Amino acid sequence: MNTTRAKAAFVILTRNSELDALRNTIHQLESRFNKKFNYPYVFLNDVPFTEEFIELTSGLCSSKTHYGLIPKEHWSYPDWVDVEKADKLRHEMGEAHILYGDNLSYRHMCRFESGFFYRHPLMQDYEYYWRVEPGVEFLCDIDYDPFLFMKENKKQYGWTLSLIEYESTIRTLWNTTKAFMKEYPQHIPKNNLIDFISDNGGEDYNLCHFWSNFEIADLNFLRSPAYSAYFDYLDRAGGFFYERWGDAPVHSIAVGMFLNKSQVHFFEDIGYRHNPFMHCPITKETQRKCHCDAAENFDFTEYSCTKRWVDTKE
Repeated sequence: MNTTRAKAAFVILTRNSELDALRNTIHQLESRFNKKFNYPYVFLNDVPFTEEFIELTSGLCSSKTHYGLIPKEHWSYPDWVDVEKADKLRHEMGEAHILYGDNLSYRHMCRFESGFFYRHPLMQDYEYYWRVEPGVEFLCDIDYDPFLFMKENKKQYGWTLSLIEYESTIRTLWNTTKAFMKEYPQHIPKNNLIDFISDNGGEDYNLCHFWSNFEIADLNFLRSPAYSAYFDYLDRAGGFFYERWGDAPVHSIAVGMFLNKSQVHFFEDIGYRHNPFMHCPITKETQRKCHCDAAENFDFTEYSCTKRWVDTKE
């Protein structure tokens, strides 16, 4: 067991029905990393976990497990949202065959992951989190501690996959963001990552985002006055419900506005798959510890933004 530790945990938003997929993921995560480092797990759900879920997940984990219920106010329409309007627009998106277009639960999930998971009482003792989702795969041995890497190198956000967002889900997100930047200039540093998320200095959003189903990050970034003000601004605009704003572009735009490149880390050596995309390390040295085909690596394909990340200046 490793005794040099960060104050960190895995955080998993999941349903009881996802137990089998989650057990496969935990088995890989334990085998590839956590049996050596013993970080705790925080499981969150909008309904109580079953005894079977708790028994069959805790039995796979080498460390402490915590199970939390999401407060109703974090998984429901806020008072200022016009529910009739939101329902109408959601059904229209469904009829247009937009991914998750008619899914209300998905919208609650995106809003929760954007602005509330880090406020849950079970998260208050931690400084760093690693987000995990049911069914994802960890494809390479991880022989070092990514949490300590983040802490020792003053990194605030870490990722493995980046890609283009569906524009039809976030039609007004960027205009709302520009209004926020104009209203809160004190939160926008000059040396930031705007050139990763915009091709023209912030006039338009290029749809690039980090795929937030994998992220390792400093909770103080999400708890900061800048991020808090940004989330509250977006939440008041209602786009989580009137459109289908995802937590991935929300987190990524926040990273682009508030952080510089030295504060963000591409975990190139962590092999990871969330269907249909996979990040597979391409160096021979890392490949010896992996079970993925580097030829199927998503990083430099047409819809990936990883090349843009590499080209973005410090």
